Amino acid sequence: MEQLHLIKPTMKLKEEYLSFYQEWVDSGENMVPWVIQRDPSNFEEMLQFIQDHENGVNLPKGWGPDSTFWLINENNRVLGAVNIRHRLTEFLLYQGGHIGYGIRPSERRKGYATKILALSLEKAKDLGITKALVVCDETNEASYKVIIKNGGEPDTDFVEDDGNVIKRLWINLSK
Repeated sequence: MEQLHLIKPTMKLKEEYLSFYQEWVDSGENMVPWVIQRDPSNFEEMLQFIQDHENGVNLPKGWGPDSTFWLINENNRVLGAVNIRHRLTEFLLYQGGHIGYGIRPSERRKGYATKILALSLEKAKDLGITKALVVCDETNEASYKVIIKNGGEPDTDFVEDDGNVIKRLWINLSK
């Protein structure tokens, strides 16, 4: 498989990220992780927002710090994005988990989701997380399989008010 890396968002990849973002917009799909929903038209402001969140600055009430990374290949193509929450809040314990990731629509079914989660687990461990919670909708069988491949052990499902079932899986990072 090609060389894949997680990098912090950078001005150097502005055009590539804008392409990634536009592909999500054009797909009409829900943008995951949440942080890629942020409009990148003022790119410097978006990068500052991401840095502030990592540093725990200007966070909404009840939020904790989080780190965002882009999955890139050797050609610096942005293939995906991941957001790692440093600690769980009440909401994240049931509906968000520690790690949210997404692969750009044209690059799916190539093993990138498995790789982005594996690399994210290394970053989470570096943040001091010893047991990571990763969640997905019950209808997202591909994501469920990715989490299982990365050592996910199922916990109790969570049912949202609208009836959507969230699969909750824990991955032990202290091994």
